[in-house]
Amino acid sequence: MSGVARRTVVAAAGGAGLTAALAACGTEQGTGADGGAGGGTGGKDSAGGTDSSGGTEQSAPLARTGDIPVGGGKVLADQGLVITQPKAGEFKAFSSRCTHQGCSVSRVSDGVIVCPCHQSHFDFSDGSVKQGPATRPLEPAPIEVTGDAIRLG
Repeated sequence: MSGVARRTVVAAAGGAGLTAALAACGTEQGTGADGGAGGGTGGKDSAGGTDSSGGTEQSAPLARTGDIPVGGGKVLADQGLVITQPKAGEFKAFSSRCTHQGCSVSRVSDGVIVCPCHQSHFDFSDGSVKQGPATRPLEPAPIEVTGDAIRLG
């Protein structure tokens, strides 16, 4: 009898995981208001490392400048970001969530950020759509570069 109950629990847990995965790729709605990494371009993020009293508390860097190739970029899947370096010393960050159906972009290649699900391409310097089916640009994410450390801004 306990084997039947265990199977029921395992099947229910698997169904819940599938539902969550499908919901992430279900619509072409905005990515900033639902907790995605691209929460906007201004102000300090609570994880950005400064406090309201002017303190110098800093979070761990997202990446080091040497990790981001000039003319390329790096997808930081754990942070939901992609960081690019279109020109030497110029760093940009965007949500890694495709605006078409919410899939995670997979790579930066030949000046574009590529979504593997439906082959949407985004310009690596401003996040604009270069090739659909996506119709909206990637959400920008604020970053700060201090020395060789790249942090949320």
